[in-house]
Amino acid sequence: MQEPDKEIPSYDDTLSYVDYRLRIGDRIYIYVYSLDEKISKMYNSGQSGSNLKQQVQRGGSTNGTTDLYTYLIDDEGDITFPTVGKIHVKDMTTREVAHLMEDTLSSTLQGLPGYSTISAEVNVLMRTFSVIGMQSGRYNITKEKMTIFEALAAAGDIQEFGDRAQVKLVREINGKTVIKTFDVRSKDIVNSEFYYIEPNDILYIRKINGQAFGINSASTGLAVVASTLSFGVFVYTIVQTGINHVKKYKEKQ
Repeated sequence: MQEPDKEIPSYDDTLSYVDYRLRIGDRIYIYVYSLDEKISKMYNSGQSGSNLKQQVQRGGSTNGTTDLYTYLIDDEGDITFPTVGKIHVKDMTTREVAHLMEDTLSSTLQGLPGYSTISAEVNVLMRTFSVIGMQSGRYNITKEKMTIFEALAAAGDIQEFGDRAQVKLVREINGKTVIKTFDVRSKDIVNSEFYYIEPNDILYIRKINGQAFGINSASTGLAVVASTLSFGVFVYTIVQTGINHVKKYKEKQ
């Protein structure tokens, strides 16, 4: 969080959080709320659906039930939903899909006996980002708005010799893969397009070339100074002892 200067870049105030829009290959979970128990069981698979909903909200494992109770967005951008058929959801937000499902199911089921108002909740599964370079791994996006600092913390922070000035972000934008480079030290990062992580983002953190030794904290600096002084005193003591022995030897001659 350093002030921009000649070495640390300044970024434009472009921060505008935009809801994630669904892409081909995403897998979504749809939970349908209804006072009609039959409708709830039909779309939510009874108790198992309720348990799965809780697991999805916590960001935990779905224990192998993902394919059974979730919907894959196919190459045409559609999902296939029971009693409804194909529904186009590509490029929509989860809120927009929820409203679409409510309208679609209401028009489909409102003539049935015992019908009551329907509402829907939509979640994206397997919202992850990846880190490669000095430290590698895939990590869950555990909240709707996850910042770059929270993402780096989840990955164990940038290691001692990681290049903070040249962090690369690989992101899909409008169907194209884009690579952007930014300096995570800059205070302006909180107002930039790099501040929020999106699903499927890749962060590349390279090692600073040729750096084998460095001082990155006051305690480390004091330790180095103390070690140097101790070694100097040790060498001086040995040399002085040798000189004294020589003097004594010459005095005896």
